[in-house]
Amino acid sequence: MSELRTLQPLVILGPTASGKTRLAVQLAKEWKGEIVSVDSRQVYRGMTIGTGKDLAEYEDIPYHLIDIVDAGTAYNLAEFQRDFREKFIEINNRQKRPVLCGGTGLYLEAVLKNHQYTMVPNDFNLRIELESLTDEALQKRFLTLNSTYHSVADLSTRKRTIRAIEIAEYLQQNPLQSRPELELNPLVIGLNPPVEVRRNRITNRLKERLETGMIEEVQGLLNRGIPKDRLIYYGLEYKFITEYLEGKWTHELLFERLNVAIHQYAKRQMTFFRKMERDGLVIHWLEGSAEENLVHARKLIKENGE
Repeated sequence: MSELRTLQPLVILGPTASGKTRLAVQLAKEWKGEIVSVDSRQVYRGMTIGTGKDLAEYEDIPYHLIDIVDAGTAYNLAEFQRDFREKFIEINNRQKRPVLCGGTGLYLEAVLKNHQYTMVPNDFNLRIELESLTDEALQKRFLTLNSTYHSVADLSTRKRTIRAIEIAEYLQQNPLQSRPELELNPLVIGLNPPVEVRRNRITNRLKERLETGMIEEVQGLLNRGIPKDRLIYYGLEYKFITEYLEGKWTHELLFERLNVAIHQYAKRQMTFFRKMERDGLVIHWLEGSAEENLVHARKLIKENGE
C-alpha cells in the first residue's frame, strides 16, 4: 500500500471558546502552515456567526473546508473525509504544513484514523428492526457478527451501537476496498482552559453574537427557503434561534436555554477527546492563557524535531 508523506501536521483541538483558531493561526504563521477546519458546521456557507468561523482572525493564512457547501445541503462525514483527503494532499504538494483546527471530535477521529466505515450507507429498514431491541440485545447482536469493525466500534450509546450493527452487517456482504493511507503522525495539542474561564468565555461570546447579527443570520437562512427542520437539525444556535423566531422562546429564555446548551456541548466535546486519548491518541493539553499556550506549543513543536 502506498503512503502519502507530509511535513508533520499539527492538530489544535479543544472545546468551544477555548481559543483554537487564534493559536492555530499563530502557529501556521511561524511554521509555514495552512489551516484545515475540522468542524461539522463550518463547511456551510451562510452559517458564519453561529458556527464561530471568525474569518478575520485568519488574516493572510490560507484556510480550507470552510464555506464549501450551501446551508441546507446534505453533507456527511464520508464526504468530509473525501474533501479532507484532497486538501491534505494539496497542502502536502505545496510543502506546507497542515494545521488541523476544530472541535468536532467525531470528524477529527475519522480523519486521524483514516476511518473507511463512514462510507457504509444507512439501512433504515434495519434501523426500524433494531429499535425494538433492548440495549442488551443490541450489544449481543453486534458481538455475534464476525466483522473487521469489532476492533474499532464505539458501543457507548444506543445510537452508536445500532450504527455499529449496521456497519458490521453491511461489511459481511460488501467488503470495503482499501485505499492508500495518509501518514499523518500528527502533533496533537489540546486547549483546556479552567472551567470557570471557559464558562465565562462561552457566556460572553453568546451575548456578543446575539447582539451582532446571529438572530438575523438565522432569519436570513429561513428567508432563503432553508427548511426550519434542517436548521433545527444543525443544533445549538440554529435550533434555539429558529424556535425563538417561531415564538417558542422569549429573548430572555432564548439566551438562558442556549447558554446552558452550549456549556453542555463543551462538556460533551471534552468527553469525546478523553475517549480519543483512551483509544491511544496522545494529546498535549495546555491550560494557560493564550500567551502561555503559544509559548508551550512552540516548545512542543521544537521538541518534536522542528
